[in-house]
Amino acid sequence: MFSAMFSLIYFIYNTVYPMYSLIYVDLLMYLTFYLFFCTDQIDGCLGPSTVVLDHSSGFEGLLFVDDDLLGVIGHSNFSSIRATTCVYKGKWVYEVLISSQGLMQIGWCTLNCRFNQEEGVGDTPDSYAYDGNRVRKWNVTTTNYGKSWAAGDIVSCLIDLDEGTITFCLNGQSLGVAFSNIKTGPGFAYFPAISLSFKESVAFNFGSRPLRYPSHFYAYTYRFYIIPPTTDLTKANRLLGYLKTVLSTSIDTQEEKLMARDGGTWQIQGDPTILVTLAHIFNHFAPLMCKVYLVEDVLMNFLLSILEGGGSVDEHPLIQQLLDLFWLLMEDHEVSECLKQLMMSLLRAYRFSPIIPDLGFQIHYLRLTTAILRHEKSRKYLSITFDVLRSVVFFYIKTPLRVKEAGLEENIWKHEDTREETSEERLRRRAYERGCHRLKKRIEVVEELQVQILRLMLNNKDKGTGEASRYIFLNKFRKFLQENASNRGNPTVLCPPEYMVCFLHRLITAIRSYWDEGKRRSPGSISSEDAYVPPQLFYNGKVDYFDLQRLGGLLSHLKKTLKDDLAAKANIIIDPAEIQATSMDDLDEDEETGAAQRPSGAVAMGGALARPSWLSSPTLGRANRFLSTAAVSLMTPRRPLAPPEKVKIRTLAVEHRTEEDIEGSHGNDGLLLGRPFEEPDQPITEKSLLEILDGVVMMYNLSVHQQLGKMVVVSDDVHEYAIALKDTDEKIARCPSRRPDILEELQKSQKVFAEKLNHLSRRLAWINATIYSKEKMLDVYWLLQVCIRTIEHADSTGSLFAFMPEFYLNVVMNSYSALKNYFSPSNCIEELPGYEDTLAQLAAILAKHFADPRIVGTDIKDSLMQALASYVCYPQSLRAVERIPEEQRMAMMRNLLAPYEQRPWAQTNWILVRLWRGCGFGYRYTRLPHLLKTKPEDANLPSLQKPCPSLLLQRHMAELLSQDKDMAASFLNSVLNQLNWAFSEFIGMIQEIQQAAERPERNFVDTRQLKVCATCFDLSVSLLRVLEMTITLVPEIFLDWTRPSAELLLRRLAQLLNQVLNRVTAERNLFDRVVNLRLPGLESVDHYPILVAVTGILVRILVDSNKQGISRAASVLLSDPCFQLRSIQYLLGEGDAGDAGAASADRKHFSLHAYTDYISTEEEQKVEQMLTFLTEESKQAAASTPTSEDDLCPICYAHSISAIFKPCSHKSCKACINQHLMNNKDCFFCKATITGVDDYTKPASS
Repeated sequence: MFSAMFSLIYFIYNTVYPMYSLIYVDLLMYLTFYLFFCTDQIDGCLGPSTVVLDHSSGFEGLLFVDDDLLGVIGHSNFSSIRATTCVYKGKWVYEVLISSQGLMQIGWCTLNCRFNQEEGVGDTPDSYAYDGNRVRKWNVTTTNYGKSWAAGDIVSCLIDLDEGTITFCLNGQSLGVAFSNIKTGPGFAYFPAISLSFKESVAFNFGSRPLRYPSHFYAYTYRFYIIPPTTDLTKANRLLGYLKTVLSTSIDTQEEKLMARDGGTWQIQGDPTILVTLAHIFNHFAPLMCKVYLVEDVLMNFLLSILEGGGSVDEHPLIQQLLDLFWLLMEDHEVSECLKQLMMSLLRAYRFSPIIPDLGFQIHYLRLTTAILRHEKSRKYLSITFDVLRSVVFFYIKTPLRVKEAGLEENIWKHEDTREETSEERLRRRAYERGCHRLKKRIEVVEELQVQILRLMLNNKDKGTGEASRYIFLNKFRKFLQENASNRGNPTVLCPPEYMVCFLHRLITAIRSYWDEGKRRSPGSISSEDAYVPPQLFYNGKVDYFDLQRLGGLLSHLKKTLKDDLAAKANIIIDPAEIQATSMDDLDEDEETGAAQRPSGAVAMGGALARPSWLSSPTLGRANRFLSTAAVSLMTPRRPLAPPEKVKIRTLAVEHRTEEDIEGSHGNDGLLLGRPFEEPDQPITEKSLLEILDGVVMMYNLSVHQQLGKMVVVSDDVHEYAIALKDTDEKIARCPSRRPDILEELQKSQKVFAEKLNHLSRRLAWINATIYSKEKMLDVYWLLQVCIRTIEHADSTGSLFAFMPEFYLNVVMNSYSALKNYFSPSNCIEELPGYEDTLAQLAAILAKHFADPRIVGTDIKDSLMQALASYVCYPQSLRAVERIPEEQRMAMMRNLLAPYEQRPWAQTNWILVRLWRGCGFGYRYTRLPHLLKTKPEDANLPSLQKPCPSLLLQRHMAELLSQDKDMAASFLNSVLNQLNWAFSEFIGMIQEIQQAAERPERNFVDTRQLKVCATCFDLSVSLLRVLEMTITLVPEIFLDWTRPSAELLLRRLAQLLNQVLNRVTAERNLFDRVVNLRLPGLESVDHYPILVAVTGILVRILVDSNKQGISRAASVLLSDPCFQLRSIQYLLGEGDAGDAGAASADRKHFSLHAYTDYISTEEEQKVEQMLTFLTEESKQAAASTPTSEDDLCPICYAHSISAIFKPCSHKSCKACINQHLMNNKDCFFCKATITGVDDYTKPASS
């Protein structure tokens, strides 16, 4: 090394000095000084010189530690870890970068401290901690101390072992001495330590990086564990200065003198003497740039200073020139390490920078990142070797928890109703709106820079130095999605959802800009407004969907069962060997292929689980996981007149794909290989953008939608606190002057509510600007339209629709839900362009695919059913269902009326009920009468919407049931079966609840049991309403006995109605007692909903039918052994109360007359008419000659014998034999097979 130094000095003296005398003396003196440099020694500490976290023995609980052993995340109840090096004398400091603001205790401990899942740092005698979450300090006992911390803050932990004190600083500001008189001397040495709860994360700095908040309070008196490289810092700064001087100097060869010039105009093809000089400077500068401390403190700050003058990044070419020199004059390993550390430092600085009113820090770091990525070679290198994509923190804008530091003081909550606001409230509202507008403008600047970064990474024209950036990005992006899709149950390796939301919006903006640029270059392609993902991506094997579920089941199963369809519709031939390799079900098939020809299946590679960089301090270590994609054999996708030539093509793994594999060339369609006949032969856009768009849809499904739902809680909290504050203000106004104690407490509450409301309203302003803005809503809306068009195109392929991943249907349903529920009221979904058409398209998808046989997944089928059930609850979306083509409407209703067995009948039943709600007897309510005084949990729930019946769909239902007698009989039979089951389960459960309530000992009824009980009751009511709808729309199903099953269905209906009435109307019965308990969870259980449903059915068959139908219905109802006239009288409060005894004298009886707001006068009159009619019929039946016991059915003993069996000639009533033959063909008595049933009439002679 010394010889190299002397060679440089000799060169400068003989060659450079005549032209560079201005810097000769400084450079020569510096190099001479470096020759005699020696390092400092650390005194007062014990342990390794490289201080990291002790991941081998110094921890308790489950933690995840970064590869650099400086970042940590808790993964158990309360985990603890300490550093590898301790201190025993002197003054020491280390820094902790807070990644999350949750429960953590940071400080110092001795080797003798023993921690567990309940006790951590500060909970033992010789450990001391600061807790910014609870704003306390801990040493066995706890007291108030310090300030609250937030994500992004820096905690400095200082220990003075000479004075015996411990102090903490927050963002460079001293919080005061926390502990004094700590134990020191022989046997006492203190380790940096932390205890943190589940999912909390931090990053330590023991001196390997520069101070984040240099403060004179401790910078010159306290020491870091790792001594800052002072000499290297001086050397690097001087060499950088020389470098800048050379770049800003030119040589006048004619006059042989140096001339000053603008460094930005320097070209790398300049004077060779300058290049030689730069080479010698870089000879000493390059090794220094491999050290993270120098990169962050010297190089990054120098590059940031270049951009301080403002203007666009293009106006500062010096950064590009420096990067050119790096690649020219530094070794490959040196420039790679330098760029890697530079990007890591930028990422760390951006994440942990404080939020100031103009977001200046964030903008500054993003501008430098943009400048670096504008350099083509550096961008490609970073994209390949440094996982920039996974550090999506660059696209995240964190929320300021301390609003004063973010300049949001004026953003206070506005009055909800502007019609009632005072002049002061009006001024506050206007100030709030102005603050929100300024905030949005500041955020838009940051978002524009983030989009610029993504546009650079999506550049596909920079092919001069190898593969274009976009294809590097695409492969990285696919791996990113794979990691997040394959580790859904392991949150420590997932990208945080709040980062994913911001990343998705920036990516959508970048994709659409490139898409529309392509449209301008190629007018024949489609615009981004009509974007969709073509269906061939789902089955041609070019895009790997990992282990994500397809609509038709497992991919291996689909390849096997649909191989003929693939060949006929898409010219794709599946290799039999591939089928054997990817499906465990095929082991016994295609034996002629041979085991030797079978390629290996999916392989998962990787080592120990590493924590991703976005959860703590950024690191480069990454477990290399991938799943190999399936291999397929493909035919040429073009369709010549002659039979196409078969060409076998094996799909490459993601990391091996090239531009040609994606975009295609020379007749190869790339990603679009295998275009089906139904797909238009029209250019869409660049094929790489299609795969990125497909990934964006997957991102939304992975975590974005869930995060959008979580952030709505802030808006709900604001509403709750606004109501509480208003209520408190009213109480203060009413408080009597003689009660100052009450007034004082109310004023304290008022202050607390006002402070909390102001804090939440400021946070809500930030959320509305970053997550729920109009622009973000348009992004989600565009994604919804993309998925709708994609599903429509895939559906047109017929059986190949089964290859579509399930997440497309999930995103369609979830994105519509987000637009409807999350972005309001600040943004209205009805104002979106083309909203009505989109609503109709979505309605068509739900109506067609909720019972699509091509979809086999139970979860996705249930989701589609639930989405349709919610869809028909709202007037606007219900009208959209009515606008779809009649053929699709009829098909939907036919699927809804299919027998309930072997399908999710409960959801189907809810849909039918909602189509009827508003038309039934007393069925015009939004909430049940007895629940009006209680506050609903969420007024936006579908079940709490105003009734909006569909007469059109009811008419379709009537047509189907009238025309298809077999379907009508099987449908109603299944409804009656489910009603019998649901009500029986309900009765059984309330018996158990009543028994538990009557026990003398204290008992608690399981909340799950209460919920199931209430669900069974609601199901019983809804099934009764479906029966009411059916008998209203198509009464002949029950009353026209020329139909095969009409009499049987009517008898079964009467039997069930009588059972329900008897159970519910009996005085002092089980139902009454459970209702009067008013147990939480059973709020919906009451007399009204079930009795009016039964009454509606009875009125339809006994009052609203024709004379013959009324006669038949009355005959069947009265002949049922369970019929009691008292149950009908109970409906009008006319039951005989004498049986109840004196104890019930004061008890209020149920009566339909009491519900005048719910039951019309006409309906009351019909009930009275029905009661009069049944009373007369009962009297006549009682006066008639009783049937001989010999003539009664030997099965039920309720009806006369009316049927004779063939060939055995045994007899019963028609109802019994018809119900028996639905499930069994053997005779009741002799077990002979029944071949026929004839009518039986008793001979006159007998």
